[in-house]
Amino acid sequence: MKHTFGILLAAGSVAQAQSAFPDHFVGDAGGMLVASQPVVQGARGTVTAMPYVYGDYGRFYARVDTFGVKALPMGEGHLELAARVSTEGFKAHKTDFSTAGDRSAPVPVGLGTFQRTAMGGVFAYVFHDATSGGQLLELTWTGKLALGQATLYPQLGLEHRSAAYVQHLYGVTAAQSSAGLPVYQAGASTVPVLSLHATVPLQGPWALQLLGRYRAWDSAVRNSPLVDRSGQATGYAALTYTWK
Repeated sequence: MKHTFGILLAAGSVAQAQSAFPDHFVGDAGGMLVASQPVVQGARGTVTAMPYVYGDYGRFYARVDTFGVKALPMGEGHLELAARVSTEGFKAHKTDFSTAGDRSAPVPVGLGTFQRTAMGGVFAYVFHDATSGGQLLELTWTGKLALGQATLYPQLGLEHRSAAYVQHLYGVTAAQSSAGLPVYQAGASTVPVLSLHATVPLQGPWALQLLGRYRAWDSAVRNSPLVDRSGQATGYAALTYTWK
């Protein structure tokens, strides 16, 4: 992490000068319903009401589940301090494996950047999770195209979870094992992520934000005796108001 910070900091020192930050909130805010397929056997899918915020206020930014501060200009964007709101944990008594122990949601904190390119936007994040002692790395390309009155944002990404990160969520220790739940030592995981976001204007500054996302699990997650899916679909629907 320190080595990565040094590289990004050096890049930031030669970046072109930044434009002024907004002195008020600019972006979309409202409420959303988030739906998620279960990953662990016996768990149920969830639908949760949450606030939706995507925008900037000065150096501070919010991107639905990622929040942070734009620290330094870098390339066609900024070096950012970032934190992620994760919902990957689960309660053991809500699954088929009560002995597995509760898995608290990771708390990823680290560095990130959003870079504008001629071919779309690129998001990159390097997170450390103090809960598991593991790391989460993400790289996502986002495009933009119009479809009638709506705007579509296709996204292609890769997510890398270190072995410690995966073990915390889907590993099984000797103390947690039981009949039908063997010990499982997880390895690192790198998976593709496909997403499609749509912004549908309603009336005036109001809009509907829709997202569908699919992760195709690799063997590190899929082979866990806790897991009964080859992938996971998630999504949200949000009603938002735009501030300019």
